[in-house]
Amino acid sequence: MAIAIQSVPATPAVAAHRAFEQARQVMPGGVNSPVRAFGAVGGEPVFARQGDGAMVIDLEGQEYIDYVGGFGPLILGHTPSAVVEALNKAISRGTSFGMPTLAETTLAQMVSDAVPSIELVRFVNSGTEATMSAIRLARAATARPAVIKCTGCYHGHCDGLLVQAGSGATTFGTPSCPGVPEAIASQTILVAFNDIDSVRRALEIHGDQVAAIIIEPVAGNMGCVPPHEGYLHGLRDLCDRFDVLLIFDEVMTGFRVDYGGAQVLYGVRPDLTCLGKILGGGLPCAAFGGRQELMCQMAPAGPVYQAGTLSGNPLAMAAGIATLEILRDGAAYVQLEQISQMLVSGLEQAAVEAGISVQISRVGSMLSIFFQDRPVGNYRDALESRTDRFAAFFHSMREQGVLLPPSQFESWFVSTAHDLACVEQTCTAAAGAFEAAARVL
Repeated sequence: MAIAIQSVPATPAVAAHRAFEQARQVMPGGVNSPVRAFGAVGGEPVFARQGDGAMVIDLEGQEYIDYVGGFGPLILGHTPSAVVEALNKAISRGTSFGMPTLAETTLAQMVSDAVPSIELVRFVNSGTEATMSAIRLARAATARPAVIKCTGCYHGHCDGLLVQAGSGATTFGTPSCPGVPEAIASQTILVAFNDIDSVRRALEIHGDQVAAIIIEPVAGNMGCVPPHEGYLHGLRDLCDRFDVLLIFDEVMTGFRVDYGGAQVLYGVRPDLTCLGKILGGGLPCAAFGGRQELMCQMAPAGPVYQAGTLSGNPLAMAAGIATLEILRDGAAYVQLEQISQMLVSGLEQAAVEAGISVQISRVGSMLSIFFQDRPVGNYRDALESRTDRFAAFFHSMREQGVLLPPSQFESWFVSTAHDLACVEQTCTAAAGAFEAAARVL
C-alpha cells in the first residue's frame, strides 16, 4: 500500500519548539535521556504525539516512517493490537502488587525456553539494572573485582562502566563522567571490540583479578557493528581458559537478531545474559539470567542482594508475553530479514547514485550507515565517520518524512510493521539526503 508522507518544515515546528522550551524549564536539557535532545545532529527534537505501525506522528500531525523504534523495543511497530489487548486486560486487574503473579512465571519460562544460556532469570526494570546486577553476581561468584569491557560498547550508566580508554588497550579505566569515583572506574579494563588479541593480553596481565568480560555480541551503541568471524568464540575460549565469566549484554540483540538472541545466531553460550527492550513489549522491563548454580546465589536463594519495587510489573509482563508469543514461531524474523535486506540494498544504490562513500552495517533488523569509505569494526573505526554529513543526511530525511535515530552512533531498527512501501519511500528520500550529505565538504 502507498504511504502518504507530509512534508516536514526544515525549521522546528512552533508547537515542538514551545514544548521543548517548556520541557527545559522542568527537566535537565528538556529530556529524560540525553540522545533525545538532538545534540549530536543539531536542531530541536521531534515531540511524539502517537504511533501507529511503522509510523510516528508529531505534535502538529506530521507523519514519519520511524526507524527509531523506541531505540529497540518496538519490533512489532507501534501499538500492535495483540500487545494493546494484553495491556487492556492486565490493567483492569491492577497495575502493581508487590507480590508474585503467574505472569512472571509465564514470561520467565518463555525466556528460559528461548535463550540457551538461561536456566533461571531475574526480572528488573532497565538494561542498566540488568548489567550492574549481572556484574555484581559475577564478582560474588568469582571473588574477583575487575571487569573487562570494550570501548564503544555501552552497558548502561552504572558507575563502573562509564569509563574511557587509558594509555593502552589493557589499561584500567578512568572515569569519563563526573561523579564516578576513580576507585570504581579503575576496576574496569578496556579493550577494543573485535580485537581478540587485546583481550588475551588483558587476561594474561590481569586475569587473576577479572571476574567477567561483558560484551554486546553485536555492538549497537557505536552504530551497528557485527562481530568478526570467530571473535565471540574466541572470547568464550579465553573465558574458559582463565576461569572468567562471559556476560552477553543482549539488551539490544535479545529477541531482535534471533528469537534466542545473538548467542543462537552465532552459536556461543555465555555464562550470564542481560535482556531488555523487546522483552517488555515496549514497557520498562529487563532481566538477567544464567545457569542455575550461578543464579541461585541471588537473594533470597543466596547471599547476593538485588531488589526492585516494580520488578516483574504485571503490565510489562503482559506486554512481554504478548510480544514473544508473536515472535516465537520464527515467521517474523523471515519477514524482518527480507525487508531489512531490501532496505539496505536500496540505501546502497542511492548512495552510489549520489556519489558518496558510505558503509552500511546490518545484522538482522539492526543497521547503521557510516559516512566513511572504510569498513567499521570497532569504536576507533566508527569515530572516523563524518558526523557532519550524517547530520545533513538526518535532517534531509526528516524533512522528507523519515525519522532516524538522532546520532551517527545509534542503530536503526526495522519492525514487522515496515513494508515494501516504507522501504520505497525511505530509499527515495535517501537519494536526496545523500546528495545533501555529499554537499558538506
